[in-house]
Amino acid sequence: MGGALGLDLGTSGLRALLIDEAGQPVGASERACGVAHPHPGWSEQDPADWIATLEAVMADLAARFPEAMARVRGIGVSGHMHGATLLDAAMTPIRPCILWNDTRSHAEAARLDALPGMRETSGNIVFPGFTAPKLDWVRRHEPEAFARVAKVLLPAAFLNLYLTGRAVADMSDSAGTSWFDTGRRDWSDALLEAGHMRRDQMPELVEGSDPAGTLRPELAARWGIAPGAVVAGGAGDNAAAACGTGALAEGQGFVSLGTSGVLLAARDGYRPDPGNALHTFCHAVPGRWYQMGVILSATDSLNWLSRISGQSPADLTRALGEDLQAPGRVRFLPYLSGERTPHNDAAIRGAFTGLGAETGLPDLTRAVLEGVAFALRDCAEALRGAGADLGHLLAIGGGARSDYWLRLIATVLGVPLQVPAGGELGAALGAARLGRVAASGAAPETEMTPPAIARTVAPEPALADAFEEAYRGFRAAYPGLKAIQ
Repeated sequence: MGGALGLDLGTSGLRALLIDEAGQPVGASERACGVAHPHPGWSEQDPADWIATLEAVMADLAARFPEAMARVRGIGVSGHMHGATLLDAAMTPIRPCILWNDTRSHAEAARLDALPGMRETSGNIVFPGFTAPKLDWVRRHEPEAFARVAKVLLPAAFLNLYLTGRAVADMSDSAGTSWFDTGRRDWSDALLEAGHMRRDQMPELVEGSDPAGTLRPELAARWGIAPGAVVAGGAGDNAAAACGTGALAEGQGFVSLGTSGVLLAARDGYRPDPGNALHTFCHAVPGRWYQMGVILSATDSLNWLSRISGQSPADLTRALGEDLQAPGRVRFLPYLSGERTPHNDAAIRGAFTGLGAETGLPDLTRAVLEGVAFALRDCAEALRGAGADLGHLLAIGGGARSDYWLRLIATVLGVPLQVPAGGELGAALGAARLGRVAASGAAPETEMTPPAIARTVAPEPALADAFEEAYRGFRAAYPGLKAIQ
């Protein structure tokens, strides 16, 4: 079957992962990418920097792992979603890519979101970070650039173009544009027209696990890869992470405790619920979808408390001890940067309530951990309302290193959390697996298997009722908080 290469283009940099014929990691390389913020709320990257970063990591891999590179038969690309890379007729970028966390197009997003059929067809709210409102902003504010647009590519598809010479995107990434019929897995002519775009300006569509093309011969020669290596359709970053953790079928999913928090569930069918700010996207493999709830400040909430207290996150959580405590009187609403699921409220900000003269730093720490857990419970309730099965979840991300936080989240969600045994997980591995499937024709299920589990963190039944009552109080606090801000 041969080895494979996974490329994960994140906002902060690019990671390349080599896997061998058995699917095991054999080498990796990373390089950073800068982000420009020329105006408040703007977030941009130069696509030329992506190519320079790609060339740097590939040169590093070729120098350190020449034998593994020579055995690469498949390549997959994962990228941060929603970015608008505008190309002219010569397939040259017209302007910097407008990134997923750019909020300049909030007015355009609101206009599009209010159009009849928009949510029903795309399966999602039109958020300012999505691609369609960005192009509408360019149309209104940079008309000369808009008139030159021959293709709009997402970041992963731009790397596909460089690798193969073909403008090809996969279904999972394309579902985050607001031009896409997510149920039919095709561009929507009606949504394109609503956004003043045309189908010929869109890339060709393939499933993420299908071939998008072959590696250009000059790149293969430069990087020491055998001629004819297949480049897969690839995936958006969360779909690739699901492939890396083996979350393909109903009942499989993960909770990711990173700067933001993600609760993702694989779905065997298409059951959107945009009213709860759930994201519903195509999966990177045929005939499957995934849904996720997103909270904007997960470990970011603990890091914020760390900054203002002068204590490290590890020291803060260590002070709570080993045993899970019942919920305290102090409540924390973790809306430091607004909130996505279920409120879709960019303006809301966080708060502590229940502070007393006796309140100490451990009480604040416990409240922060509980507030994030309750916000994830909001995501779980939205997913369950859409029919998702949350039988068990993998726990990944930096926050998963805290045993106390895992016991708390398991109890608040009422779901066992499985802790992976270690090793490579995530989007780069998922991208490499997509490359292997595209090159070999193997069934995705045979490649995208769950990791070995080190242990399972079970809910604590004795505290379930107390946390259920505390969660109801958390839910009741949002309307009051919004009313006074």
